[in-house]
Amino acid sequence: MAVAVVTGASRGLGRALARALAAKGWSLVLDARGAEALGEVAVELSALGVAVVALPGDVTDAAHRAELVAAAEGLGGLELLVNNASVLGAEPLVTLAEQPLDGFRAALEVNTVAPLALAQAALPLLRASGGALLNISSDAAVEAYETWGGYGASKAALDHWSAVLAAEEPALRVWSVDPGDMRTAMYAAAVPTDDDSGRPLPEQAAVPALLALIGGTRGSGRYTVTELGGER
Repeated sequence: MAVAVVTGASRGLGRALARALAAKGWSLVLDARGAEALGEVAVELSALGVAVVALPGDVTDAAHRAELVAAAEGLGGLELLVNNASVLGAEPLVTLAEQPLDGFRAALEVNTVAPLALAQAALPLLRASGGALLNISSDAAVEAYETWGGYGASKAALDHWSAVLAAEEPALRVWSVDPGDMRTAMYAAAVPTDDDSGRPLPEQAAVPALLALIGGTRGSGRYTVTELGGER
């Protein structure tokens, strides 16, 4: 059975994608900072008859990353690594003139550095399986949206190292995907004054397109859900 590691799996897109993968029979190693919420996800997905290992922790911690990779190896290997865990750097978002530098550093550490570190740790297993790396990006990485500068910069850097890794690891598929607008707790924290009731849920907006990507033949690259056939 194929094995995937999904970070940030206790809510939002991470939870929705983990649920969809479990429904297709994937074995899962799940990460999130909140132990209680992650445990609820694990119970839900285990009921589908798949192997689920839930490991609460912080992706910026090297020992936790090693634990995630070891758990995947214990399930038989690793075919897919999903770097989904992210932070905003400020809640609610603020202009760059007001951006707390500690928050900017945290965004870079969680959204850019930790995904690369986890990819480095997982590369031996991914090479062995000819697997795939899916980095969740954002349109803020390529568009100049006011107040999204810190978060967007971290995702732009994620996009770039994804492209370089794809060139360096041609036997793997390395994707960076902009999932489009979604109704999530992260967006609500980013712009709490915005009415997001009209935004689609992650399982509507992005998951079908991500499943098509994972199960299809597209090569490495940066994609949007629109390009992959999903909503935006």
